[in-house]
Amino acid sequence: METSVDRTYRSLVTSNDRLQTFRVAVKETDLLIRAESPLVKEARDLILKHRLPLERYARDHPAFIRSFAPLADDRFAPAIVQAMIQAGRKAGVGPMAAVAGAVAERVGKDLLNYSREVIVENGGDVFIRSYSPVNVAIFAGPSPLTYKIGVRIRCKDAPLAVCTSSGTVGHSVSFGKADAVVVISGSTPLADAAATSIANAVSKKSAVGVGIEKGKKIDGVLGIVVIVDDKLGLWGEVDLVKM
Repeated sequence: METSVDRTYRSLVTSNDRLQTFRVAVKETDLLIRAESPLVKEARDLILKHRLPLERYARDHPAFIRSFAPLADDRFAPAIVQAMIQAGRKAGVGPMAAVAGAVAERVGKDLLNYSREVIVENGGDVFIRSYSPVNVAIFAGPSPLTYKIGVRIRCKDAPLAVCTSSGTVGHSVSFGKADAVVVISGSTPLADAAATSIANAVSKKSAVGVGIEKGKKIDGVLGIVVIVDDKLGLWGEVDLVKM
């Protein structure tokens, strides 16, 4: 499951002033949410709604938690588990690489029943449904590009995701050395898993292009940003902005 960490980067997701900002935490799940009203109770209930079947499945299927490799589909698994397995299979990683994105998306989509616009951030993975542009700054640890640049999401009809993985920042397991890999996709679990997969491929500064090439082959990835130290790689539908 997600693990609580320092989340000072949360101030770096900006949108219009119409939305209320609130935090909801249940066990390891710690969400920063923006919506048209402070839906704290609704969000807490939704976290539990999606965590409980996930926890039960993980308890009964230890490989689901431990595997760094893709797992076979399980049509009897809860919907959130199926989404994580499928995202991991597409990205070539274990299903837990998609857990933060999966929770953010499930809660975010359900909150759309109460608010027309919703932004849910979970450990650097962001589900966005907004009718105005949203700027997401990139936190890249020791890189001199940290907080200097971001991506602008121009949401229209479909929700979008911006997910980040790092080999130098945070608690998540990474086999690479990227300071930040940012993936844009229509699926938050996929963006989460793809960011992990790409970050695993970036073993050094000269391997930025290797990560980009790997990410381009993952079905459903719309845009990629890879940062190692002062080197930046871009691909796809990325609207880079100065922060």
